[in-house]
Amino acid sequence: MDGINSSDVVKVQGNGEKNVVELRNITVKFDNDVILDNFSLSIKDKEFVTLLGPSGCGKTTTLRLIAGFLQPDAGEILFDGIDVKRVPAHKRPVNTIFQRYALFPNYNVYDNIAFGLKVEGVPKAEIAQRVAEMIELVNLKGFEKRPIQKLSGGQQQRVAIARAAIKRPKVLLLDEPLAALDLKLRKDMQGELKAMQRRLGITFVFVTHDQEEALSMSDTIVVMDNGKIQQTGTPEDIYNEPQNAFVADFIGESNIIDGIMLRDRLVKFHNRTLDCVDAGFAPNEPVDVVIRPEDVDIVHPDKGLVCGTVTSVTFKGVHYEIIIDVDGFKWMVQTTDESKVGDFVGLSIEPDAIHIMKKSEYSGTMGDYSYFSDEMEEISNPDVVLGEAEDEKTD
Repeated sequence: MDGINSSDVVKVQGNGEKNVVELRNITVKFDNDVILDNFSLSIKDKEFVTLLGPSGCGKTTTLRLIAGFLQPDAGEILFDGIDVKRVPAHKRPVNTIFQRYALFPNYNVYDNIAFGLKVEGVPKAEIAQRVAEMIELVNLKGFEKRPIQKLSGGQQQRVAIARAAIKRPKVLLLDEPLAALDLKLRKDMQGELKAMQRRLGITFVFVTHDQEEALSMSDTIVVMDNGKIQQTGTPEDIYNEPQNAFVADFIGESNIIDGIMLRDRLVKFHNRTLDCVDAGFAPNEPVDVVIRPEDVDIVHPDKGLVCGTVTSVTFKGVHYEIIIDVDGFKWMVQTTDESKVGDFVGLSIEPDAIHIMKKSEYSGTMGDYSYFSDEMEEISNPDVVLGEAEDEKTD
């Protein structure tokens, strides 16, 4: 790796699989708080990897470890099988793009992109050639002399990417770089970023809390919570085969119901026994049953596998979002067919739409849409909420 002295590194015996970055058994603590807990992650060359999770889950800390801005309390950080824990940030083959692009406001587009090469003393002719390549790659031809202040948010982001990529890092780290953009531009840039990553042919490690963003851009998604990886996989795997209730609830909407796996491919929930396609559970094992809202059809009660009463209908443009009370559990159904509040309806569910998960620490804490009604009740009865708050003060 360019810029790394042999005295700075320790060779580590790999496992035979080619990875550009590996974090092994990493622990990070701030005061008494554990931010990353025995955390291990492998990132392949030329892969678009997204670290996805809620605020405080440890995803930005992971990025800072890879960049060299932070040292772990325990564990190894490897680049191409080399321990770089003692290698300073400026000698690592990475570059970072932050949410605030930190462009030089008094420089034009060309000078911003060329800045890093000028600092390194690269010859002018080579700088001109490499800047031209970057300008072409990020679709900013003709903007070379444009002042930064006169660029749109999306154009500024392209400059930031070009400035980072021109130094030819093995890994480009992106810390929520789309967060400052408006919704339409953000969606446009999602496709642009993926296309740029392919053209550059380098590894992207992208941090976001936006599920749609992760699903649309990534080769691999790493779902995190409480300093641990909850699941790693392709967008399709993460969405269709979540491993626990947290992943199922965080990636899209999910109905998560308590169930009993009677035997392979037969599950019981809501006192009904239904066919499913999952196997490998113990007989009569308690499980979490996950059913996506778009996989449920509203039918006449006589044709429903389960039945309930419509409590809420919200028009979402391309579909209706309907909340249905089944035995006190509030289901969400997304459908193009309209229902009315108070309707008694049946729910039809195909066996391959029923996904079975083992119980976890997240079981029973999510996947029931009762909170829709609870929140509205609190909003509509502020005196009740105030009274509860005053009671708490006197406890």
